[in-house]
Amino acid sequence: MFGSFAEALKFLSDHDIAMVDLKIAGLLGQWLHVTIPAKSFSQKHFEEGVGYDGSSGSGFTTIECGDVNARPDPTTGFLDPFCETPTLSFLCDTITSDTHEPFPSDPRNILRRAVEYMRSTGVADEAWMAPEFEFHVFDRVEVSNQPYDTGVKVKCSEVVSDGSMVALSQKGGYMRSMPADQLQDLRTEISLILEQMGISVRYHHHEVGGAGQCEIEINMETVPKVADHSMLIKYVIKNVARRHDKLATFMPKPVFGEPGNGMHVHQRLEKNGKPLFFDERRKNYADLSDTALQYIGGLLLHGRGLSGITNPSTNSFKRLVEGYEAPVNLFFSLGNRSAAIRIPKYAVSSKDKRIEYRSADFTGNIYLSLAGMLMAGLDGVVNKIDITKHPFGPYDVDIEQENDGFKSKITALPRTLYLALEALQHDHEFLLKGDVFSSEFIQNWIHSKHRRESNAVAHRPHPFEYQLYLDC
Repeated sequence: MFGSFAEALKFLSDHDIAMVDLKIAGLLGQWLHVTIPAKSFSQKHFEEGVGYDGSSGSGFTTIECGDVNARPDPTTGFLDPFCETPTLSFLCDTITSDTHEPFPSDPRNILRRAVEYMRSTGVADEAWMAPEFEFHVFDRVEVSNQPYDTGVKVKCSEVVSDGSMVALSQKGGYMRSMPADQLQDLRTEISLILEQMGISVRYHHHEVGGAGQCEIEINMETVPKVADHSMLIKYVIKNVARRHDKLATFMPKPVFGEPGNGMHVHQRLEKNGKPLFFDERRKNYADLSDTALQYIGGLLLHGRGLSGITNPSTNSFKRLVEGYEAPVNLFFSLGNRSAAIRIPKYAVSSKDKRIEYRSADFTGNIYLSLAGMLMAGLDGVVNKIDITKHPFGPYDVDIEQENDGFKSKITALPRTLYLALEALQHDHEFLLKGDVFSSEFIQNWIHSKHRRESNAVAHRPHPFEYQLYLDC
C-alpha cells in the first residue's frame, strides 16, 4: 500500500486512524499480532520494530533467549476491514532485538533467501506462483477431546435439508448453483474485499464436497508477494465466515468420505521478463521447456522429503488417499488430477505455461512451503535432472485403475506424517543451498512435529477404534 515508511506515517496523520496492528507469521503458519495506538506509532517502529517473546506462540526461539522484534513492512499496509475501530495493519519481519538483523528462522526471511538463491544461480530472476484456496464453511463444529469424552460433531446447513430444498449429496457440490449452493454470497463478499485490498481474484465456486466446500482462485503473483497475499486471503475468508456466524477451515480432511482441501500451487519461472516454461520448438511433452521438465523433476525427486514441509500434519495424509482426486503418487501429466504435478490444458501460451503442484495443503506455513517447492524445483534445473531416467511419467492414465505392477514402479508419497518427517530427515540437503534453510531449523522442525503432533495423535484412541475393538 505504501512505498515507504514516510508515506505510511503521513497516511496515519492525514486520516482518522486509531490503531496500528502488527501481524507476525508464526513458525506453524498462523498470524500473531500486537496493536499500538496510532498516536504513539512513529518512525522508530519501522526502524527497530516492537519487541515480543519469540518463544511463546511464534515458536522462533527458546525460553532462555526469547526476545525478538516485529518490524512492520510499509509495503504491506492495509486498512483492516474487520476492526470496528479504524485500524491500519502491517505484516512484519521478525528481527533480532539487539542488532536488528533479519531473524534467521523468520518464515518471510526464509522465502526471501530462496528468491535470492534462485537469482544467484542465474536460472531465473522471478518465480511466479498462485495457490488455490480450498476450504470448508461449517455452521458449527463441536470438539471434545477429554479422556472420557472424545468426538467431533460437524453441522453444515448444505447437507441437512429443512424441507425447502434438496440437500447437497456427498461429493455432489462441484460448481453447483443456487439454491443448492448456499455460500455464493459469502464467497462474493470475500472476493470483493480481496479486490478492494488489491488482490486479483480469478474466480470462485462451490467445490466437490457437499458439506460447504468452496474454492477461490487468484491470479499468479511473484514470490514472496503471493505468500503475503495468501495470509491475507485466509484472514479475510475466516473473518467473513465469522461475521456470518460460520466457521471456515482449511483443514485438509475435515469430513470422512468427502474430498479434502488441498493447496494446489501454480508455478512458473521468468528471466528478464521471458517465461521459461514454454518450449518454443514444441518438441517436448505438453510444450514444456527443458527447464520446466527439470524443475518438475526436482519437485518429484524431492517430493517425499518436501511433504514434511508442505504437508506437516497428521490430517494431511487422510486427504492423500485414492478416489478423491488427491495425488498419491509422484508423477506428472497433462490435465490428470490424480497426478502430483498437473500441466493445465488451458495454459497454452508462452506466458501462461505453468505447472500445478497438487500435494501440498494449508496446514503448512505458506512461506516455508513455497520456499521448499522453489528449492526443490531449482535443484532439478541446476543439476539438469533427466526426467526420462526416473519413473515420473508422464502418465495420462488413471493410476488407481492400473495393475499393481504398474503402480509399483511409481514413487508413492508418504502415507503418514511420521513417514513424511522421516523422508525429510533423509532428504533435505537441497533446502540448505544458499543458506535458505539451516540444518538446525530442519532438525528443530522435525523434532517439534514428531513430539507435538505425530506422537501425540498416535498415542490417543480414535473414536472409530471404539467401534472396531470395544467388543474384542
